[in-house]
Amino acid sequence: MYRHLLLLIATLTIGILGSAPRATADTIAIIGTGDVGSALGPRFAELGHDIVYGAREPNRADVTALVDATGRDARAALPAEAVANADIIVMAVPWDVVESLTRSLGDLSGRIIIDPTNPRRMTGDGLRDYALDGSNAERIQALAPGAAVVKAFSTLGAETMADPSLAGGPVSVPIASDDADARRVVAELVTGIGLEPVDVGPLRYAHVIEGLHYLRFNAGQFNGAAVNFYMPADPVP
Repeated sequence: MYRHLLLLIATLTIGILGSAPRATADTIAIIGTGDVGSALGPRFAELGHDIVYGAREPNRADVTALVDATGRDARAALPAEAVANADIIVMAVPWDVVESLTRSLGDLSGRIIIDPTNPRRMTGDGLRDYALDGSNAERIQALAPGAAVVKAFSTLGAETMADPSLAGGPVSVPIASDDADARRVVAELVTGIGLEPVDVGPLRYAHVIEGLHYLRFNAGQFNGAAVNFYMPADPVP
């Protein structure tokens, strides 16, 4: 059973976004076929979206198996090809390749880019901490100024993305972006796969969301169990 940690952020008013079914299906490019990509791709396909995986070796056996498991005419391609006609791009890759990857994908104007990565370093006492100033999401936004970058899915494990019931209760997914419409679109994805979106506002708060990953990891080290965050909305006075 997963433990739940209630994190109160006194300086922010946090509201849980509602959702309505999308009128049309989006094409979602999942760049990366590791744990996060393998969890989110099939779940988004279940919502009726068209999935294309971006991989360095699209014909590799494990990538082909993921495509088959995703169904709904999912396919795999090289990353630049995968994003060519995508409405939404998920950067499900190691945090330290995000900048070079973004540069390699060409003009991403008009797309929503979801950043689930967490820059991190190990401290001398074996815990995780910030690896750089700012956030990966802000770095992506600087490299793709015409896109709407959304920080999301970085505060929970891939196993919970694949099956939220493993958490034993509700799990919140904080969302930050300078584009309010993009936040709403990503909130629909979050709700659709059984998690609870929490709008925390503009992208400058992405580094706070990334910090929750360090707390999650550190709490797991101290408690011996994985931790998920749940942020119920308090009534506004």
